[in-house]
Amino acid sequence: MTDLDGTVCIVGGGGNGIGEATARELAAHGARVVVNDVGSDVHGRGADPAVAEAVAEDIREDGGTVMGHAGDLTDFDDADELVADTVSEFGRVDAVYNFAGILRDDISYKLDEDDWRAVIETNLTGQFTLLQAACKHWRSAAGDDGFDRQRSYVAASAHSARGNVGQVNYATAKAGILGMVRTVSSEMHRYDVRVNALVPNAYTRMTETVPADHRPYTREEMPPERVAAFAAYLASEDASDVTGCTLYAGGDRVGVFSEPTMDRVGVEPDGWTVDSLAEHFREDVAGDVEVTRTDSYF
Repeated sequence: MTDLDGTVCIVGGGGNGIGEATARELAAHGARVVVNDVGSDVHGRGADPAVAEAVAEDIREDGGTVMGHAGDLTDFDDADELVADTVSEFGRVDAVYNFAGILRDDISYKLDEDDWRAVIETNLTGQFTLLQAACKHWRSAAGDDGFDRQRSYVAASAHSARGNVGQVNYATAKAGILGMVRTVSSEMHRYDVRVNALVPNAYTRMTETVPADHRPYTREEMPPERVAAFAAYLASEDASDVTGCTLYAGGDRVGVFSEPTMDRVGVEPDGWTVDSLAEHFREDVAGDVEVTRTDSYF
């Protein structure tokens, strides 16, 4: 059995869904857990510190060691405070997860400015604030020989990063996370810190924003606990040196996404012109690569 005894794990967005399931899974494997959640609804409105504390209290009743934290991860100071409070309470930080996210869906040409900004702030800026806070701490705490065990940061992305009609704000934020993870994983490798993106697939309160007859699965088919098992694995020493990856977990599947690559390339020694591109781009350069978008919401 994977042993996380002695490790300290922060779970951003730990008050609901996949974050809550991950906090419980980590505690069940012996980790000391900090459950962070501002306590807003699925659209990012409102705040309730009781949300994080309720999950923390349940974990305590099950014998786990846990602290609740209601800091707002869109605030750089709150993110720094979360890491500082964790170190003050437990003496170290071994793994950080951030599942915090909100939805405010609409078609691009109808999307309200406030809904754009709110989703980008929570889902992208809110990832960077905690990642930066953790990296600042880990960089200062790493000795000349590194840590006694590697540190781990897991940022939640989503399938929507590939593009999803009606979710331009959410898709933009989730795609941005992938570039952030690839960059910071390279920057932090020297400090024995691994940084990964996780694309989870589970029935959560976000799923319930979809009309019942259009939901792709039920909670029984895709429970958050199936994702939590993979998330907890990423905190373990068995995941050493797994870094800079975009990973998948959902239902009975886990996987690894490939990095963006150039599928085809065309070379014109004298440089391409508009006319030569018109003649050769589709058939000779793109070839069998699909360059025409055929799917539509309408």
